[in-house]
Amino acid sequence: MERPDLTPAIVQDAASGRVLMLAWMDAEALRRTRETGQAWFWSRSRQELWHKGATSGDTLAVEELRDDCDGDAILLRVRPEGEGVCHTGASSCFAPWLWRTIRERQRLRPEGSYVVSLLDDPALAARKVGEEGLEAALAGAGESDERLVSEIADLWFHSYALLAARGLDPAAVEAELARRAG
Repeated sequence: MERPDLTPAIVQDAASGRVLMLAWMDAEALRRTRETGQAWFWSRSRQELWHKGATSGDTLAVEELRDDCDGDAILLRVRPEGEGVCHTGASSCFAPWLWRTIRERQRLRPEGSYVVSLLDDPALAARKVGEEGLEAALAGAGESDERLVSEIADLWFHSYALLAARGLDPAAVEAELARRAG
């Protein structure tokens, strides 16, 4: 049964503006968030108050807390501290499907996984990015649209794998592009 006193809380990275997650707050979570400067929520699945990062260490330092115009939603602008925001380990619950899949392979490490082989050997992942980048360039210079899309898909996949192998997140690339755009 849903609690009528829960308010949706949109959690946004204060630096990049990227939406990280949607959570729920009751009056106690809101009070603790204001008092501590750390994000607190109500867990609907566990039916309990939840200090984000209490077990994972991946906390959210709240820089700004705002109600929306009619008071039925909250915006938390935060500074993530730790590896991830999402329970999957991704930097956002709205991370691209491909990134979630790579992080899942990184966590579960299935035997015989090609992704795991790339994660375990960043040099191999880097070589594959170079190979796929060349193939994408050649496809773009005169091959079919389908071939170009296929090669770009390979390039993106291997680029994501290389980022994960190096302990980086696609959000760092997004932040760099945002910085360049001014």
